[in-house]
Amino acid sequence: MLEIQNLTHAYADGHVAVRDVNLTVQDGELVSIVGPSGCGKSTLLRCIAGLIRPTEGRIVLDGTPADGVPDNLAVVFQDYSRSLFPWLSVRDNVALPLKRRGMSKAQRREAAMEALESVGLAHAGTKYPWQLSGGMQQRVSIARALAYRPSLLLMDEPFGSVDAQTREDLEDLTLKVRGSDGMTILLVTHDIDESVYVGDRVVVLGASPGHVRADLPVDLPGPRDQISTRELPEFVRLRAEVGRLVRGAGETAAVAK
Repeated sequence: MLEIQNLTHAYADGHVAVRDVNLTVQDGELVSIVGPSGCGKSTLLRCIAGLIRPTEGRIVLDGTPADGVPDNLAVVFQDYSRSLFPWLSVRDNVALPLKRRGMSKAQRREAAMEALESVGLAHAGTKYPWQLSGGMQQRVSIARALAYRPSLLLMDEPFGSVDAQTREDLEDLTLKVRGSDGMTILLVTHDIDESVYVGDRVVVLGASPGHVRADLPVDLPGPRDQISTRELPEFVRLRAEVGRLVRGAGETAAVAK
């Protein structure tokens, strides 16, 4: 689904955010990306999304080198309050990107309501974003991405601005929609527990300039549960290993084959 080849990006002021990043993501995988603050996680995601043109290297999606913003990709940002249009209803916010699909107005509204139902917000279609809680607004953002039916979903610290209980609910929602739609997801997070709980793999970036320090497979049974999964010895072991790597301690793990 996704190949990142020797990707390097330096900003105009000379700061090198990421250097020589190589990463392959298989169709249907959910890959978590973690790393210390300032290691270039968001820069990497913006390069994949076509919002930034990398200084060196290339990105290949579905076997085709990416140039600009790919049509089969959607992004869920951390700041839901700035990614939703307050003057549009929830349903119309979700339906808006579907204009690019060439769908009729009726088709867009139907697809929007199906997506809202999948995230538990079928009752909120006629409301406005400012009438909803933060967690519900982020569900709207996820519904908008799902309605577009992307091959690849990028999530940039999407749960960082909500409370702990809502965060867990949104983690489970991500696993649910991934399972039902078979979507490929790349999730950037600063939360080590979250990276292990939702991921099939955890990719750890080293300190700036960002580089792949480790690529760890997550072998946890499903369906995952916020209580029982986090009590498993393998979960505890993995979160400790990821924590050591993020903090710069321990040996760099070999890239998983």
